[in-house]
Amino acid sequence: MNNRDYTKDATRLEADSNANHAWRRRECVNLIPSEQTTSALVDRLSRSDPSSRYNEHKHPSALGPKADDVRYYKGTAFIMEKEKELQSALCSYFGCSRAEIRVISGQMANDTVYDALKQFRNRNNRSGVPRNLGPVLVHDLKNGGHLSAQPMGALKNYMAMDPVTGRPAVEHFPANPDYPYRIDTERTKALIVETRPELLVFGRSVIIHTEPVAEIVRFIHREFGKDNPERPVIMYDGAHVLGLLGEAFQNPLAEGADLVTGSTHKTFFGPQRGVILSNIEHGSPFEDLWGYIEQRTFPGHVSNHHLGTMLGLLGATYEMLAFQKDYPSQVITNAKAFARALKANDLEIEGDPACSFTETHQVLLRTARGRGEFISDLLEANNIITNPQALHDDPSFAAASGVRMGTQEMTRHGMKEADFKEFAGLFSQIVHAGNDKPRGHFRDAVKAFRARFVEMHYCL
Repeated sequence: MNNRDYTKDATRLEADSNANHAWRRRECVNLIPSEQTTSALVDRLSRSDPSSRYNEHKHPSALGPKADDVRYYKGTAFIMEKEKELQSALCSYFGCSRAEIRVISGQMANDTVYDALKQFRNRNNRSGVPRNLGPVLVHDLKNGGHLSAQPMGALKNYMAMDPVTGRPAVEHFPANPDYPYRIDTERTKALIVETRPELLVFGRSVIIHTEPVAEIVRFIHREFGKDNPERPVIMYDGAHVLGLLGEAFQNPLAEGADLVTGSTHKTFFGPQRGVILSNIEHGSPFEDLWGYIEQRTFPGHVSNHHLGTMLGLLGATYEMLAFQKDYPSQVITNAKAFARALKANDLEIEGDPACSFTETHQVLLRTARGRGEFISDLLEANNIITNPQALHDDPSFAAASGVRMGTQEMTRHGMKEADFKEFAGLFSQIVHAGNDKPRGHFRDAVKAFRARFVEMHYCL
């Protein structure tokens, strides 16, 4: 029997957590492009009673689209109502007709789509041996592709093997030879004709420009037929840019993408969850695909889908709707201002100078070869949080030459263009100083700067 009194451990844990919270929220400038702090409203909703409850439910397809879901737990009338409210709010924000809100991460959203597409492709297969997907056209991991769209990631369980190479049947979008952060659309079209992929996955984890969704959609519809259920499915992984989609950046669903997946906690205001969005119409040859997405979400990939954060996401979506005209454009304006100011301070910034190096929240710093880890560590010692990033011409992720940054979180804490320009001067001093100054030499200056931006904006 363990007679230890854990009171001191619990007290220490709480004190340590409070100290870390204060450090990250009041003393650090967070530039991680995949993070976002949540508002007090979202925090309260996320820890309310549903956070410890279940709500498993499934639509009885045999009873038709108007039938109520079968609920496997009682006492859930409130949360069922809020789930529908969340679907409606997301559809309003993204201008779509369908939203699967039970996936609890962007990675799970992608995994669920791959699983559902495999079921869809095998819907008439009577052999008893389901075939895997392939080919699939994705971004190369070295050129900003997300891990979830790689054979080593979520695609692994669903990929066919190429009979010639013996490797997974994955093709990479050809990069523009003169500008690797953009797709070469003409070579992409030729590759689509040659390989006839089952799925295209637009969107990246290193994303500084729009994707040519509309042009490729038009080509695929012309080449294969829009209503041909065997044509390539076009998916946009909006994990990083979900909160920017629309007028400020691009609207992949309006451009013809079949599906948009995303994380709700990067540029979107939500807690950590995922979504799958679509405009697949009733009667569409792809309607069964959406049915498989719902089925593979539950009972395929989730049981308890974290009702507390689901309620928090509803509050966050109302905040996004309230500030839809202001917040995304300010994030992008700030990123452009930050990139220009860093360049003016003699730092090398990736991207097209004609659009101020970025069209998203992300800014990419190029360091000396393989020095990305060192610079990120140096910045962290001075209370600036970033992440090292391998660039397209690096030999491996272990030799990263880049530092990836995002403006979304500090925009929400009130920073504007002039503030990012001012901050770029301090940031550049740190990078240029390198090891010439003691470790953490600029920490107090960063803390003093951050002290001006602790209040959260764009909140309800």
